[in-house]
Amino acid sequence: MNRPSQPSVAPALSQRLANAPWWLLVLILIGLFAVFQILTNERSTTIFNAISRGVIVTVRTTLIAYVVALVIGLAVGLARTSSNKLIYNVASFYVEVVRGIPMLVLLLYIAFVAVPLAMDGLNRLGVVLGSAWLSALTPRNFPNEWRVVVGLGVAYGAFESENFRAGIQSIERGQFEAARALGMSYFQTMRFVVLPQVIRRILPTLGNDFISMLKDSSLVSVLGVEDITQITKLYASSTFLFFQAYSILAFIYLTMTVLLSRLVRWMELRLARGRR
Repeated sequence: MNRPSQPSVAPALSQRLANAPWWLLVLILIGLFAVFQILTNERSTTIFNAISRGVIVTVRTTLIAYVVALVIGLAVGLARTSSNKLIYNVASFYVEVVRGIPMLVLLLYIAFVAVPLAMDGLNRLGVVLGSAWLSALTPRNFPNEWRVVVGLGVAYGAFESENFRAGIQSIERGQFEAARALGMSYFQTMRFVVLPQVIRRILPTLGNDFISMLKDSSLVSVLGVEDITQITKLYASSTFLFFQAYSILAFIYLTMTVLLSRLVRWMELRLARGRR
């Protein structure tokens, strides 16, 4: 009597080895080597301590700017789905203009043109209204870090608005009609029916945009904000240790972005399992 042949383990094992994330293993090995160098080399430790002071500034700027971008993106995304032609065109004008300007140029324009104009306008308004608080607002007492927050928030607000617009338009029209039939207003429909589903659908995209903003925050060094990039530039130019300084800077950015990308990937898998 012939026994059924047992499936070979070798092909399954080779398939698993072929599909293994070897790039991640290589990256981990490089990271361990970099950490070993930092811990055992006195010069590398000094450089790392000097550069890491800017991590807090980088993370703080990115977090606040991203919250600003989400608020702007949600408002503009709702406007881009509005049936009011004036609101739609104003929102579309903002999106097309912001997306058509390079990030660095936009940051420079907002920091040195838009913010001073806004401060001068508020100052004059404070004089007219007799408000001491508004009168005290001047471009000089508006820190560069907050100019960066405004710049990144305005820039990424245009990108987030397209995410929200696409998410809103992906919701079936029948859900809008059912909510309105139940007596819900437009804002109630958005708050209780539409937006919870939209957030769930675009959450991975929002996570990827946060990673992109973290990397783009390195552009703020041109404004003199003491983030990790600016501190690295100053340290390298004063010590001429360009290789060591910029290698550690790249390692810090890579560590943050890889950890965040793994977190986003985990969120995507959770959401994919939740839809089944």
